[in-house]
Amino acid sequence: MNPYDKAHELANSLRESEEYREYMRLKETAYDDSTNKALLDEYKRLQFRMQAKLASGERLPEEDMQRMQQIGTLLQFNSDVSQYLLAEFRFQRMLSDIFKILADVAGIDLDMLTHD
Repeated sequence: MNPYDKAHELANSLRESEEYREYMRLKETAYDDSTNKALLDEYKRLQFRMQAKLASGERLPEEDMQRMQQIGTLLQFNSDVSQYLLAEFRFQRMLSDIFKILADVAGIDLDMLTHD
């Protein structure tokens, strides 16, 4: 059994999953509107910056946090966008679960990353 072949099988299985197909369908719908696209892009940039800062022990500047909250509030009231973000969360949760399974095989304790 070749692990690389199994990885490709897993990738194909993910692409065929209901979670992935729904995520991609809703992503296309959400990003079809230029205003939604601009807000989503900025929200995701701020989200990525926040995660990077947290990983390095820093905090996101207050004005960035406020901007992210403002955009998040706007996005949650847009049905297309909120459905897309929920589908993205479900797909990412599935990927996280799979990564945990792989980390367990490698003896990597992911729980220690979430504890201070």
